[in-house]
Amino acid sequence: MQHIAIIYHSAHGHTTHIAQQVCQGAQGLPGIHADLIRAEDLAHTPDAVLHYDGVILGSPTYLGGVSGPFKTFMDATGRLWKTQQLKNRLAAGFTVSSLPAGDKQSTLLSMFVFAMQHGMVWVGNPILPEQHAGVPYDEAANRLGSWSGLMAQAGHGSPADAFAPGDVKTARMFGRHFAQTLQRLGTVAAPQSHEEATA
Repeated sequence: MQHIAIIYHSAHGHTTHIAQQVCQGAQGLPGIHADLIRAEDLAHTPDAVLHYDGVILGSPTYLGGVSGPFKTFMDATGRLWKTQQLKNRLAAGFTVSSLPAGDKQSTLLSMFVFAMQHGMVWVGNPILPEQHAGVPYDEAANRLGSWSGLMAQAGHGSPADAFAPGDVKTARMFGRHFAQTLQRLGTVAAPQSHEEATA
């Protein structure tokens, strides 16, 4: 069994809804178990991430970056960075904003840099935009055209599940792709201690 942590923060429920869809897509594969974990719950126990083979990061885009609670979680992993205990694990990211652009790309880039500093292996979003194949825009997978991670849009003040059908479909496909990549690459080996690496 391979284990995926979907670590997210959500202030109004929209990012939670997308995290749930990502989780559903990942768990659709046999031999995969995925847990939804709130970033704020890991701020004091970041070592819990070590129990997972892959990590999918999720945050709303606030002022062109991750939310405050999500950044607090990221900062709390500093001691894991010092020992590179997350090295070679898979990572990916998703974000939600209220506008089609909303500078979501910079949020995904901050997650990417975070993963790179930990020595993780980034999994992008290879889903082709289906509107190019004639699928109506709101129903199209990857309708927002993001390759570095998953992007979704929910109108300001809208209900938590008020997403275009294409965004929900994309989230499930994204979770499934991450799980398939994890299965192909296998479970990460335990990191070497400093003494083992220099012996």
